[in-house]
Amino acid sequence: MADEMVRLAQRFVNTTYNNGATLGISKLNENGVTGWPTMYALTRALQYEMGITSLSDSFGPATLSAIGEKYGKLDETTIPSANFCRIIQSALYCKGYDGGEIDGTYNSRVKAAVTKLNADMGLSAAYPGSVLWPKAVKGLFNMDAYVTVSNGSGAIRSIQQWLNGRYILRKDFYVIPCDGHHSRTVSQSMLYAVQYELGMADGVANGIFGPGTRSGLAEHTLTEGSSGTWTQLFSAAMILNGRSAVSFTSSFGSALAGETAAFQTFVNLPITGKGDFPTWASLLVSYGDQNRRGEACDGITKVTPARAATLKAEGIKYVGRYLLNPSTTSLPEKEIQPGELQTIADHGLRCFPIYQTYGRDAAGFNYPSGNADGFAAVNAAERHGFKSGARIFFAVDFDAYDYEVTDSILPYFKGIEDAIAISGNSYRVGVYGPRNVCIRVSEAGHATASFVSDMSSGFSGNYGYPLPPNWAYDQIVTRTLGTGDAAINVDHDIASGRDIGEGSFNAPRTDGPDTAFSMGYYQVLNSNIGSYMQSIGFADEDGNRIFTHTECLETVLAQDSLITDLSRQYNMRKSLIQTSTYWEMRHYDLIDQAVDHAVAYYHTGIGGGMTPVRDSSTGIAQISGDVGIRAWNYGIEKGFVSGTVLDPAKDADIWTMWQRVNQDKAYAVKTVSLIHLWDAGGKPGGSNPPGGETVMRTMSLNYTQFEIFQILRRYQGWGNEAEEHATKRMALYQIFEKYNALSRM
Repeated sequence: MADEMVRLAQRFVNTTYNNGATLGISKLNENGVTGWPTMYALTRALQYEMGITSLSDSFGPATLSAIGEKYGKLDETTIPSANFCRIIQSALYCKGYDGGEIDGTYNSRVKAAVTKLNADMGLSAAYPGSVLWPKAVKGLFNMDAYVTVSNGSGAIRSIQQWLNGRYILRKDFYVIPCDGHHSRTVSQSMLYAVQYELGMADGVANGIFGPGTRSGLAEHTLTEGSSGTWTQLFSAAMILNGRSAVSFTSSFGSALAGETAAFQTFVNLPITGKGDFPTWASLLVSYGDQNRRGEACDGITKVTPARAATLKAEGIKYVGRYLLNPSTTSLPEKEIQPGELQTIADHGLRCFPIYQTYGRDAAGFNYPSGNADGFAAVNAAERHGFKSGARIFFAVDFDAYDYEVTDSILPYFKGIEDAIAISGNSYRVGVYGPRNVCIRVSEAGHATASFVSDMSSGFSGNYGYPLPPNWAYDQIVTRTLGTGDAAINVDHDIASGRDIGEGSFNAPRTDGPDTAFSMGYYQVLNSNIGSYMQSIGFADEDGNRIFTHTECLETVLAQDSLITDLSRQYNMRKSLIQTSTYWEMRHYDLIDQAVDHAVAYYHTGIGGGMTPVRDSSTGIAQISGDVGIRAWNYGIEKGFVSGTVLDPAKDADIWTMWQRVNQDKAYAVKTVSLIHLWDAGGKPGGSNPPGGETVMRTMSLNYTQFEIFQILRRYQGWGNEAEEHATKRMALYQIFEKYNALSRM
C-alpha cells in the first residue's frame, strides 16, 4: 500500500540529487512503496553527505566507520546538515516510523521515533534515549522489520530483541531483524552468541560452527535445574527450531526437559532430555553432530558384494542410488549398475531410488521439465526393477531461494506429480533438497517424504529452517567406509524410518533393439499422451489445429513397421522418430495450412490472392524443402541412404523436396530419422547457432537424457522457443518410450 510520506521521501531524493544522477542511480519511482531501490538510494545519499566518493548500495564497513569517526552518534547536536537529517527522516518513514515533516530538523517527533526504533530493536538498555548509534543507523537503512510481520512469532521476536540487546556492543554483532521469523541472519547471530558466551574475543568469534565452538558446547551440557544465559540460549534454539511449546526461559525445568526429549526423538538422537552436545549441534547447524552414525547412505559408486558387506558391517540398512546418469563421460557408476540391486537385496540391505539429472539452478525447473522427469523416472525405475509403490526422491541440488521455490520448484513438482498420475501412480514422490525446498514441496502436497541435504549448512534454504516434519533421510557428512576393494565413499544419512527403501525387485528390463509396437498397449498409450497434451494446453480438438490427438497418434502408429526398420537401421530409438512426428503434426494449424498454399502458389502460379512464399515447414512432420534437402544430402554423403543430391539454392529442387515431405507420409517419416542423424552430426550446412552445433556422439540406443534433449531441440532449431518445446517433447518421448520398452519385452 502506498504511503504518502514514503512518496515524499522518494521525491526528496529525486529533487535533491538530480533525479538520482548525483548518486549514480536512476530516478526513483515515486510510488510511495518502500523497497530496496529506495533504501539503496538513501544509503547512497547518506554516503554522499558524509563525503564518501565511492558510493555503494551497501551500508558496509566504510559507511559504518565514517559515522563513528565523524560524528560518534547522531542526534540534534551532531547531525551535520539539513539534508543529512532529511535522509534520516526519510529512512524512518520507510521503516514505518514518524520522521517529522522531512524538514531537516531532528525535532521531538524524530526523537520519539528513534526512541521507539531502539526499543523495537531491543536496544533500549544499550542505546537509551533518542540517540542513533552507528549500528542502529545501519539497521535503519535496510529492509529488516523490527515489529512482527506476516504472522511472526512473539516468542521469536523476544529472542531477536534479547540477542540484539545483549550482544550489540560486540564488534562483529549487528542489529538483526525483530520480525518474529527465523532466518539465516538469526541463525548466525545464535552462533555468535554461543561463541561470545564461551569467552571468545572479538575477531575470534566468527559465527562458524568450528572446532572451538564444538569443544566449548561439549562442556556446557544442561540438565534439569540448570539456569542462566546458557539455558536462555538453549531455549531460544529450541523455539527457533519450531518447538512451539517451549518458553523462552533462563530456567531448565521439567517442561523444557520434556520438550528436549521430544526434539531428540524427532531428529533421531539419543533420548536424554538434556541439552547435550548432539542436541546443541542439531539445534545450531543443519548437519548437527557429524560424528553420528546413521542407518542410511547414498552414493555414486556401485555397491559390489564386498562394498555391501562393508555397509552392512557399518550398520547401514538403506542405500540411495541413482536411476539415471545424464553424462557419458563422468561418474561412470552413478546410475544403478546391472546386478547391483540384487547384490543389495542379497546382503539384507534396502535401496531408495534418487532421480537427478542436472538441477543445479532454477532455470531447469518448470512444469514441463517436471513432466519429462516424472515420466523418465517411471521408465528408469521400471527398467531397473523397482516394484510399484517405491518412493523416488527427485533432487533439487542447489540453494533455491524462496521465490525460486515458488516460481520454479513447485511447478516442477506439480509436473512430476501429474506425470506419475498419468503413469498410473505406480510410484510415490519424495523430494531431495534443502530444508525450505522440502518443507514447501511437501506442504504443497507434491511429495510424501523428504531427503534433506543438510550437509550444505550454508544454503539459505537450510539456514534458519527446521528439519521438515516428514523427513526420511538427513544427509550429514561424507565418509569413506571400508578398505581396499571393499572401500566405498558415501554421504552418510540419518534415517527416520518414514521411508525404508525397497528390499526386493522385479527382473530388470533389457534395453535391446526396438521391436514392433504391441497394439495391446494402444488404449493406455492413447490415454497417456492425450492426458499429457491436455495438461500443456492441447485440447483433444482445437478449432485452430487441423489434426486431433487421436489422428496424430494413429498416423504415427500406421508407420510403425517403417519406424521400427529405421530404428534398427540407424541404431535410433523409435521414440525419437515418433515424438518429432507426432509433435509437429499436432501443431499443424490453419496458419501453417495457409502458408502451404502460398508455397504452392509460388512454385505453380495456381491460386492467387496471397503473397507467394518460396518454402515452408510442411507435411505431418513439418519439414521444409531446405531442411529436407540438407538432411537427405547428409544421409547420402554418409551412406545412410541412396538418392540424388539436390541443391537448396534451386527453386526446382526445393519444390521437389517440399512436395515429397508434404504428400508422402512414409517419406516424411524417413526424413525425420535423417534429420535426427544430421542433427547429431552437427547439422553441417544448416542454420546453426553462433559457432555451429557441436558434433554429438554417434546415434545410439543408450543416448542419455541430455543427448535425447539435444536431438529433439535441434529438430526445431536453436533459441528459447526450441529449448521450451524440447522440454515439453521430452515428456512425450518418455511416454512413447515406456510402451516401446514394454513392447520389447
